[in-house]
Amino acid sequence: MSLILSSLYIHPVKGCRGTSPVRALAQARGFVDDRRWMIVDGGGRFVSQRSHPALALVGVATGPEALVLDAPGRPLLSIPLAGNGGPQRAAAARDVTIWGDTVAAVDAGDFAAAWLGDVLGADVRLVHMPDATHRAVDPRYGAPGDEVSFADGYPYLVATTASLADLNARLVRPVPMDRFRPNLVIDGGAPFAEDGWRRLRIGEVTFRLVKPCVRCKVTTVDQATGLLDGPEPLRTLAGFHTWQGGAAFGMNAIAEGEGVVRAGDAVEVLSG
Repeated sequence: MSLILSSLYIHPVKGCRGTSPVRALAQARGFVDDRRWMIVDGGGRFVSQRSHPALALVGVATGPEALVLDAPGRPLLSIPLAGNGGPQRAAAARDVTIWGDTVAAVDAGDFAAAWLGDVLGADVRLVHMPDATHRAVDPRYGAPGDEVSFADGYPYLVATTASLADLNARLVRPVPMDRFRPNLVIDGGAPFAEDGWRRLRIGEVTFRLVKPCVRCKVTTVDQATGLLDGPEPLRTLAGFHTWQGGAAFGMNAIAEGEGVVRAGDAVEVLSG
């Protein structure tokens, strides 16, 4: 059965709502603009939907001149951008922590912090990863030089509609693909065939699929309401599809080189 890239997603601010462009430029650390921004607490540690599910309601738009955030009942937040997509008027650089990594970031300033603090009811800051910051992927699954933005661990997440359909057939209430926040969604093939894929060609880019993605309670957040939605789909997934003891859905991936991918591109399995 032929495979097609049905859609692609970019999440400019980690944890916030994503966008679905028809084309995107793939680079080493992820799609351009993907998870180059992150929200941190007062100690500089990353904040996500795990602790603040309302982040799902924060919409993000990117452009050459500004990053714009919106949230229900709030005025738009517009952050003027300078070089490499970072804030134009920023506070001093600061170290931030995501999982076990501590990296240098650029703070977006007090106004952005106050806006997000009002939305989340917490003491938070918005930071940007500049081009000069390099965060390596887990060396157990990557090669020297492989890097990632503020995504959890890898630059890309590949998911398939066949696997989602298989999961939904086991659920009382089906869930949409946005529960899993992928970058590349593929139509065609058998459910969970991606577990055995090792290299894919999509558009101008070859991707290495390096490990299954073990899922967390973010999958239980309704992305339309920003509310926890009970134990599903995590509970059902944990009952039939796991990796190293954790519920797994999708494959973490790394791009080999740079290029454009487009919705509708043919997907070729180069090795599996």
